[in-house]
Amino acid sequence: MPPLMAFTAQTVQRLTGLSDRQLRYWDDTGFFVPTFADENRRSPHSRVYSFRDLVGLRTIARLLEHGVSLQELRKVGAWLAEHYDEPWSGLRFRTFGKRVYVVDPATRMILQASHPQGQGILWWFLKDIAVEMEDAIDLLQVRRSDEFGRVVQDRYIMNNAPVIAGTRITTAAISDAHAAGMSHSDIIADYPRLTDEDIAEAIAWARAHHDRRVAS
Repeated sequence: MPPLMAFTAQTVQRLTGLSDRQLRYWDDTGFFVPTFADENRRSPHSRVYSFRDLVGLRTIARLLEHGVSLQELRKVGAWLAEHYDEPWSGLRFRTFGKRVYVVDPATRMILQASHPQGQGILWWFLKDIAVEMEDAIDLLQVRRSDEFGRVVQDRYIMNNAPVIAGTRITTAAISDAHAAGMSHSDIIADYPRLTDEDIAEAIAWARAHHDRRVAS
């Protein structure tokens, strides 16, 4: 099971290749609603997706990449909602040309339409896509070399609080730990993704912004 169990829309875009516009439209029209959706979609992080959502969305993206139309996927989604109590991520699919056929994972019976004849049949194993997503999540956890010792701000991360690049660790958390007497090694023990360079930059950032507030 991947270490992250909930994903923002921004992270889902990076992992699936889908656009924010697609995710919003599918949510608004009921085609694919996030598991952890807030009733007030205007609030920050009102659309948060589960890992099962992630696998389902990547499956849809793959089907779209192979020429299956959104109209066809809507038909499959509507049929599933009416006849089969199982999320997208728990199913297998076959594609034949631009048609999609739903396959029961337990019985391997085709649940929608009849077995297509001819060449060009593709199997879509959701387990393989789940592994693909787990690997992609692991890569997200690996920081790039240009992120070390750098502070960034992003409205989608920690409500725009300054954080160490490539993490969700705020400069305030690091500087507070340092002020409490923790050494660099102590802080790294609590936050293994940090480096000495990160800690030094976070302390310098916090000190500089504190001095600015005092001066003003």
